[in-house]
Amino acid sequence: MHWIPLGLSVTDAFWSSLALCFFVAFCAHKVSPQLPRKYETCRLYVLFQDLIRYGKTKQNLKRDDWLRVFDVPKRWFWHFYAISVGWNGLLLALYLNFTLKHQPYPSWLTGMLDILTGLPSTDSQVPQLSTVLVQLLLCVHSLRRLLECLFVSVFSDGAIHLVQYVFGVGYYVVLGLTVLCSDRLGKGTGSLLSQLDWFHVAGNALFIWASMMQHQSMVLLARLRTGKSGTVETLAHRVPEGGWFELVSCPHYFAELLIYISLSLVFGGLSLTWWLVVLYVLFNQALAAQLCHDFYISKYESYPKHRNAFIPFVL
Repeated sequence: MHWIPLGLSVTDAFWSSLALCFFVAFCAHKVSPQLPRKYETCRLYVLFQDLIRYGKTKQNLKRDDWLRVFDVPKRWFWHFYAISVGWNGLLLALYLNFTLKHQPYPSWLTGMLDILTGLPSTDSQVPQLSTVLVQLLLCVHSLRRLLECLFVSVFSDGAIHLVQYVFGVGYYVVLGLTVLCSDRLGKGTGSLLSQLDWFHVAGNALFIWASMMQHQSMVLLARLRTGKSGTVETLAHRVPEGGWFELVSCPHYFAELLIYISLSLVFGGLSLTWWLVVLYVLFNQALAAQLCHDFYISKYESYPKHRNAFIPFVL
């Protein structure tokens, strides 16, 4: 199935739509301070803010009690990564079984890929190193984030909206399917090792560097609430310092963008579908980072003026 006249697959249309929605949300948030004060009590405005904010950026939002019914703990973030590890690990196993042992996909997976790509399935296919690496790196990324959520991060009593929670759960399910959709558009030849190219090395190198950068940022954030012994001393918010926090308010969000760019490089930089995923991540993380940046500026008068919100020296 393709979206005529644009010729986009369902997958491309999905990620394009998501990217557009978050771009509009980012722009709407940027112009919201210019609106008259009366709009701050408008139900539509409050609902919009309730849907885009979470954690500390939600604290000062004046909401009706009925909106708080949809709050779930932010610490449930670990659910997203647990689901991602299991789901993407399953898809990787099914892909290797399909390409190396020539065992067909389950009918439910074949049907989903047929719909998402608009391309017919084939009985035999050459395994593509890019697909294996991207699916494997997704599992590694999700496992690391899961361990960080469980053993590094110190969550306060912050909340996320139920819609955000459901979206987060579904996000990693669709993401894994997107990798297999990109695989159908690729053309692998020869054995897996014979396909190794410079962009695989470059993509993996960027992935490792961005992952280390993100992990360092999560550790620095956790240390704001723990003592030297590692025990939690406070759940209050403090100004983060050190590492990439000296340049941006949310280096962990910037690292997330770099991680997805690295996966696009592993695909050889030729997958339109994956670049649309990157575009979505750009606007999604930009919005979250801007909300955090605004929070720091409003809470701390001495907050460093030179820090950007998301991308060093740019945004």
